[in-house]
Amino acid sequence: MRSPLPVRNGVGATRLHVPMQGPWPTVSAYMVERFFHLDPQALLTRFDDGEIVARDGSAVRRDAPLGAEEFIWYYREPPTETRIPFEVEVIHQDDDLVVVDKPHFLPTTPGGRYLQNSALVRLRNLLGIPDLAPIHRLDRATAGLLMFATRPETRGAYQLLFENRRVEKVYEAVSARPAEWDASRFPLVYRNHIVKLRGQVCVEVDDEREPNSETLIELLGGDDRVVHTLLRPHSGKMHQLRVHLAALGLGILNDGFYPTLLPETPDDFERPLQLLARELRFVDPLSGEDRVFTTRLTLQDAPSA
Repeated sequence: MRSPLPVRNGVGATRLHVPMQGPWPTVSAYMVERFFHLDPQALLTRFDDGEIVARDGSAVRRDAPLGAEEFIWYYREPPTETRIPFEVEVIHQDDDLVVVDKPHFLPTTPGGRYLQNSALVRLRNLLGIPDLAPIHRLDRATAGLLMFATRPETRGAYQLLFENRRVEKVYEAVSARPAEWDASRFPLVYRNHIVKLRGQVCVEVDDEREPNSETLIELLGGDDRVVHTLLRPHSGKMHQLRVHLAALGLGILNDGFYPTLLPETPDDFERPLQLLARELRFVDPLSGEDRVFTTRLTLQDAPSA
């Protein structure tokens, strides 16, 4: 369902589904209760100022009865953001595709306290492409290659590549070297069943169920301090690479989630998660061309060659 409001400052309007029936006399009353943490008078003023609109772009009045509109659109009030001091680097751009190196700490899309400080919004503003949309995602903590579609007409063809596992993804990671280190185990394929439970920031592993995640793990090198690995995921479960390395006793350096969830603290820009999306390979669904993209970033704790 296309928004009646244009992208503004790189950010698209938010769509809200409004119940057609319920105890609220008006659409505005529903919103006041739904967003109880906001100042109700400020919210009602937004109705009066025409900032909340219906599907046809017309303003929704504060006295519009419940059931008058099933969907409404509005712009999120931008939070007070501390700028993440790293830039997105564009490494490829054509009529259909933009490929970038996303830095550590920057989320792929807006969410929570991050709005302007997201790769999507920064790129829309930088490139002047309001329809730009991510084809896949990287965790906020992970750096490296990220692909965006420039046009809605061709976006689905690229998204299907990821859904059908037709993109070869290669990552690298740096882990603390365990006391009992046995390099002869590698290369190896690690599998388990990963479950994402609603309301939990970490995934869980269910050893009683058939594996739904698989990663080929190879050694790139190391020293007496760290182990440097190359990771080829066959599946794309949330936090898969972090979970698999932690299960092998190779928890990624500076990972506050695995193997142990640590208390939330402010970002320490000097200690990024040592995980990097290094390479993407696929056959372009539009041109049939073999595509290979390689990151220009490196991991700060990777051992020198």
